[in-house]
Amino acid sequence: MGIPLSPEDEINRACIQLYHHVATQAPLQGKNILEVSCGHGGGAAYLTRTLQPQGYTALDLNPAGIRFCKQRHEVAGLVFMEGDAENLPFAPSTFDGLINVEASHCYPNFPRFLEEVARVLRPGGHFLYADFRFADRLAEWEQALAAAKLHILCTQNINAEVLRGMNQNSSRSLDLVERRLPKCLHSLGGDFAGTKGSRIYKALHRGELSYRSYCFSKPVSGTSLPLLSRTHHREGIRPRNSQSPSNSGECFDCLQRWRP
Repeated sequence: MGIPLSPEDEINRACIQLYHHVATQAPLQGKNILEVSCGHGGGAAYLTRTLQPQGYTALDLNPAGIRFCKQRHEVAGLVFMEGDAENLPFAPSTFDGLINVEASHCYPNFPRFLEEVARVLRPGGHFLYADFRFADRLAEWEQALAAAKLHILCTQNINAEVLRGMNQNSSRSLDLVERRLPKCLHSLGGDFAGTKGSRIYKALHRGELSYRSYCFSKPVSGTSLPLLSRTHHREGIRPRNSQSPSNSGECFDCLQRWRP
């Protein structure tokens, strides 16, 4: 997926391609979109500029991160706000699409988040989602997704693409870790950034971690929910929590990677 990018966006290609992959599973043009856990806002800004939604609300629990986003990204139609993924501050049936990338593994109550997704989506709206789990939490993840009040339209394992992106970005990520973190945190920072040799990198390489993208839709009245086990699976994306912004001005959080 070698999408054309401006020179300003090219430095973040791997991260942007992950966002592009997730968001283009359903049409966003002219739609009202919510992103939950937007991090430093780079993905929200890119999608608003290029996919032309009617409105894009980007929400995150971290107030420092939201302040950074408001200062960094001035894009028409894009609004940043503070909020909780498990208690979304919106009325039912507000959005045509909801995006969530590399964040849900950090939520204390993932099923509660899925309930909120189904509540704020309009009937027929799409939940565009990507995240990862280690092997010991895969069954719990799959059970929660199967129980959600959403149709699953497709899912894809994108370990290979993420690993290629991590390989490409490893030197840059390691440089940031070494320049921006005290030495005692280099190992933790490298793990978060997915640099070569880190715990996350090794787990992904060995298949001990599964990174997936999904597209769901909210049923319209009177339709039934299909079983997750009956949906189409494609074999082939990597993780984000809401960290405080660093002085480096990075707009994408470290673990977002996609490389075709």
